[in-house]
Amino acid sequence: MFGTLMLIAVPSVLFRLLGAFGVERFATWRVSVLHGLAVMLVFTASAHFVPSSLGPVPGHHDLVAMVPTFVPFPRLAVYATGVLELLGAAGLVREATRPAAGLGLAALFVLMLPANIHAAVEHIPFNGEPATPLWFRVPEQAIFIGVALWAYVPKRAAAAHRAGGVPA
Repeated sequence: MFGTLMLIAVPSVLFRLLGAFGVERFATWRVSVLHGLAVMLVFTASAHFVPSSLGPVPGHHDLVAMVPTFVPFPRLAVYATGVLELLGAAGLVREATRPAAGLGLAALFVLMLPANIHAAVEHIPFNGEPATPLWFRVPEQAIFIGVALWAYVPKRAAAAHRAGGVPA
């Protein structure tokens, strides 16, 4: 249940530690966490393309089962969201594309929320494990949305906020 959050938290801390040891790219928590989100997205996107029988990770069939019945072409939707997650991850690591990636990912996370709710309410197993309970999944998705929106915040505004001022 906490696996996806750990896929953000652990890389984020490791990136920030690199920053503490002088790797300038990771000098702030914001950039470190956004790179952590990118790492998580690479892992979760890979599940969109691999067979469910591949091993201990969920796969394409598991994700198709999560898609609510009102979504047309569920297999295609799973592939498309996987591609969008990979594009979002790539966008997060480049400063120039970070705001667009953040906004796009926030929208994607909102659009994917019904699938997560559907899986929880209908008790759809995920890689043979019970579905993540709704009480956990909705706040977790809210964290993903919040982190993605943090990427959308322009760098100057984030710096001004940290300094306690108003962006110029």
